[in-house]
Amino acid sequence: MSNPPTEYYSAERWQNWIDRIKDEEIDPEDEDSARLLLNLQDDTAIAIAKIVADYDDGELEQEEALAEIEDVREVVLSEVDIEDEEKLILVDGVQTSLVCVFFAAEEYVANGPAEEGTVADYLGAAANAEAEEDLDAALGYAAQAGTLVIDDEELDMSVAEELEYGLVTEWINGLDSLQSAMSDPEVVEEDED
Repeated sequence: MSNPPTEYYSAERWQNWIDRIKDEEIDPEDEDSARLLLNLQDDTAIAIAKIVADYDDGELEQEEALAEIEDVREVVLSEVDIEDEEKLILVDGVQTSLVCVFFAAEEYVANGPAEEGTVADYLGAAANAEAEEDLDAALGYAAQAGTLVIDDEELDMSVAEELEYGLVTEWINGLDSLQSAMSDPEVVEEDED
């Protein structure tokens, strides 16, 4: 009898992060607070990177990989129970950043990396679509950029600096976490005290 596959990400793991955010004084201008939020985001991106890597290595079938991504998405994008409005907004920002990570991973597993264009091309198209208020197209383009990030193409963060702040820049933050996770999928320690 074989061991069941390791769970990539659990509701309990997500809740541990949320509890830490609830318990701590959070000030986005403070380096420790910013790091906590980034670790929350990176931790999720690492789980997604591991699923994609296992799919690429043949350890997961396509449907299994898609189901695993969906499981992580359901945990991370579920409504968060935090009474502090500012903390809720910060966690919502992390969730928003991760939306594109989930879509990119699903697109990669379902259809492979985008065939034409570069990460910057797709992010430019995403920004244009966002400017025209076509958010579905914007997310589609950003996800295509993400498939290239998964496929080892470089995401140059200076792209984000040229864009007006909005959903696309949030998604680029998520893709940056994904890029880090793909190059070094080490678990972020929950207790760095």
